[in-house]
Amino acid sequence: MTPTYPPARDLLKDQVVVVTAAAGTGIGGALARRCAEEGAQLVVSDVHERRLGEAAAAIEAETGVVPLAIRCDVTFEDDVNALFAGAIDRFGRVDVLMNNAGLGGTARIVDMGDAEWARVLDITLTGTMRCTRAALRHMLPRESGAIVNNASVLGWRAQAGQSHYAAAKAGVMAFTRCAAMEAAEAGVRINAVAPSLAMHPFLQKVTTPELLAELTQAEAFGRAAEPWEVANVMVFLASDLASYMTGEVLSVSNRHP
Repeated sequence: MTPTYPPARDLLKDQVVVVTAAAGTGIGGALARRCAEEGAQLVVSDVHERRLGEAAAAIEAETGVVPLAIRCDVTFEDDVNALFAGAIDRFGRVDVLMNNAGLGGTARIVDMGDAEWARVLDITLTGTMRCTRAALRHMLPRESGAIVNNASVLGWRAQAGQSHYAAAKAGVMAFTRCAAMEAAEAGVRINAVAPSLAMHPFLQKVTTPELLAELTQAEAFGRAAEPWEVANVMVFLASDLASYMTGEVLSVSNRHP
C-alpha cells in the first residue's frame, strides 16, 4: 500500500534551490514540487522548453510558488553557467543544487554504438559534474551549500542491457564521494540517492510490462516507489536535518534477496 503523501515541514524554507531535469512526471517533477512545498525559492531547468514551462505553471498552480524556469542542456557548459547566472541574478545566491538530469535506455553491449554510450555518460555523469562544478564555484567562496545527486541502485547492481546507464550511475556515486571530500573544508555537503524502482509514465513507456512486473516483485515492499518518495529523501539530504552527512549514497529501498 502506498503511504499517504506527507505534509510539508518547511525543511527548505527560504533556501534557493536549483532542480535540473524538473519537467515531466518522474522524480524531477516530484522533486521540484516537493521543494516548493518545503518553502524553497525555486529554480527549475530542463532541456525541453515547452515541458519546462508547463511544469513551472503546474508548480505555481499546486503550491503558489512561482519558480524561475531556465532552459538548460547539461551537455553544454554555457547552458549550465547561464542557469546558475540566472538563478543568482534573480535570488542573489544558490543554496541547494538537485542534480537530477540523466538518460537511460536499454542496449546490449555488442549492439551499442559509441555515440549511444557517450550520450548516456555525457548527460548522466558529465552533466552532473558540470552542474556541480558551477555550483561549487559559487558555494565554496560562501562556505555554504548542499548538493544532492540522483544516482541509481544500478550503480551497485547488475542488469543486462544497462551497462552504459549503470556505468554512468556508478560514476555519479564515486564522483559524489570525491567531490564531497573537496567541498567539506568549506562546509558544503554533497550526497546522493540511489533509487531502486520509481514508477512513472515515462518508465512505463520505455520498459516492457514483463520487466516492470519482475522488478516490482523483487522490491522489498512489493511495489515500486512513488517519485515523491525519492524526492522526500533528496529534500532530507539537502536540509539541515542532514547537517553531518556528506559523501553518502542512500538507497531508496532495494530488492529483497
